[in-house]
Amino acid sequence: MAMPRDAVFALALFIALVLSVALTVLAASGHFPPEHRAASLRSGLGRIILFGACVISALALVVGAAVAWPVLPWPAAVIGAGAAMLAAPLLLRPLPDPFVNGRAALLAFAGASALLTVALVLLQ
Repeated sequence: MAMPRDAVFALALFIALVLSVALTVLAASGHFPPEHRAASLRSGLGRIILFGACVISALALVVGAAVAWPVLPWPAAVIGAGAAMLAAPLLLRPLPDPFVNGRAALLAFAGASALLTVALVLLQ
């Protein structure tokens, strides 16, 4: 079964969205339990950034999946999303520790998730 040509760009956006959400989850996972949280994320603003990035990424994934569902063939979506989740730790590893352990990674990955979702919505 061949994938329609118009679904290829949507598939690429969906895979990038899953990768961005996975990177957000990995960056946030290093801040739990709270005793291991960076000093910049212990304040009120830091908690808002930490949990806000998680909420934004989760909403982006739900909306992006809902938008992509009618367009993408499910085998391609499952394989692409699985590959993105497997690649996330490998892509996060070479990034500098101050970036990953601070606010910047959370803001960057959550922002990328939101932008990719907007692109998926506008594509429809």
